Amino acid sequence: MKRRAFLSGALSAATATLFARHALAQAADDTMHAMHAASATPAMPGNTMHPPEALAAADALPAGAPLAALRALANESREPGQFRATLVAQPAARALLPGRPQTVFWQYDAGSALHSDGPVIGPSIDVREGDTVEITFVNRLPQPSTIHWHGLPVPPEQDGDPSNPVAPGERRVYRFTLPPGSAGTYWYHPHPHMLSSEQVFRGLAGPFIVRAADDPLAAWPERHLFVSDLKLAADGTIAANGMMDWMNGREGQFVLVNGARLPHIEVVRDERWRIWNGCNARYLQLAFDDGRAFTQVGTDGGLLGAPSEGVTALLLAPGERAELIVRAGQNASRASLIAAQYDRRKMSMSHGSLPPGPTIALANVRFAPGSATQSALPARLRDIAPLGASGSQTPPKKSVVFTEAMDMQAMHAPGASTQPMPRGMQFMVNGAVFDPERVTLASRRGEVEHWMIGNATDMDHPFHLHGTQFQVLAREQGGVRQEEELLAWRDTVNVRRGETVHIATVQHEAGKRMFHCHILEHEDLGMMGTLRVS
Repeated sequence: MKRRAFLSGALSAATATLFARHALAQAADDTMHAMHAASATPAMPGNTMHPPEALAAADALPAGAPLAALRALANESREPGQFRATLVAQPAARALLPGRPQTVFWQYDAGSALHSDGPVIGPSIDVREGDTVEITFVNRLPQPSTIHWHGLPVPPEQDGDPSNPVAPGERRVYRFTLPPGSAGTYWYHPHPHMLSSEQVFRGLAGPFIVRAADDPLAAWPERHLFVSDLKLAADGTIAANGMMDWMNGREGQFVLVNGARLPHIEVVRDERWRIWNGCNARYLQLAFDDGRAFTQVGTDGGLLGAPSEGVTALLLAPGERAELIVRAGQNASRASLIAAQYDRRKMSMSHGSLPPGPTIALANVRFAPGSATQSALPARLRDIAPLGASGSQTPPKKSVVFTEAMDMQAMHAPGASTQPMPRGMQFMVNGAVFDPERVTLASRRGEVEHWMIGNATDMDHPFHLHGTQFQVLAREQGGVRQEEELLAWRDTVNVRRGETVHIATVQHEAGKRMFHCHILEHEDLGMMGTLRVS
């Protein structure tokens, strides 16, 4: 299996070598993680790296408050079927660490109002199939930005890709109509090239829900859990990326649910949970610490065909979402919702990989059932037909391969950690880093295609395709192919190292679409391609 290319001179996209895996001492790499804080308005391109500095203690943020409700974006329109609002991206100071200056986030706010209370995450956008959505985006950041409507079937020119940035002080209107069948759990976040990771880890992200008129679970009480993480320096400022953050993707020492550490959730009756993984790079192996089961009813693109009962663990890669049914049970009890240990094979600054991180508690849950009666789930949730080519036509095939190259001499050179972007590090698609002027793949509108997503790197990478959903057909590793059991609509899928994931997809509108790794640091460093649809 191909591994990282360790090059002694200039990087070459076509070069790859083999090396033996062994664990490096965790402490040395932890030191690389502790980087000095960035200023509230860093100079372009932002996120400059600095010499190591201590991070805030992992228990420095308060914990245990009731789960906060997400802020909601109010509809300014009174016309049926219309949703109109303004989103302003701007700095916002929040008091986090006792005795320290306020932490300056970047957050989305409605109109000119600056919200200093409630979660930084959001505001949430809640609409229905068939609605026309019009969002005026105002950029009050020191950097260009966009809004990408992650997973939503919007026209290419409305999807906030890197070629259409909104300059500081400028605005633009995003407008699209949500077609029938688009109900699901989505989100929105920035997508400017080489700046996406910073803008998201500073707080710019929010949930987007599209509801169906015939939702069989519409009567169920609904709870929203948006998971993000935060990396704070000891002085309370948001820390800049270090070399290890760029290499593996950034994971903060604080994992937050709706913007808070370890919130308390009270479950008194069976509930429908929508869960977002809005982290830059953290994988969430969702489970309850007492092993209790839950039911999966939805993925990125909405409900499954039928409930998947008896699930005890569910992996959400960065960018993925899920819908779950969590039962109150028949007796009072307590459990923790956790991100169980998952080995995504994070790389070290030497040959080999780091050990997997520890299990992390996300929320404490008290189950206090008001009755012993369970709510009945429908046997069928909706119809999902396998995405196949018409007639006897063989679907066209596309191949995407993730690769990487590391120039360790450049990465260890004096001053390497003080550069705005890391030296000696490349993450590639089909042997090349992203070039805005290059078309990586071409497709035809309305034509079903089979894509093969291969991972020839050291670590897991989540693959994300803009503008449409897809169905996972099979996974192949070591020459063994395993058909996918769960027929579902997705826009993000994890690809393990050495694995090839087979998907079926179709684009419905002509234009330019992006596809990339959703570890945002890897996207910024070039693991992205352009799909031209004609």
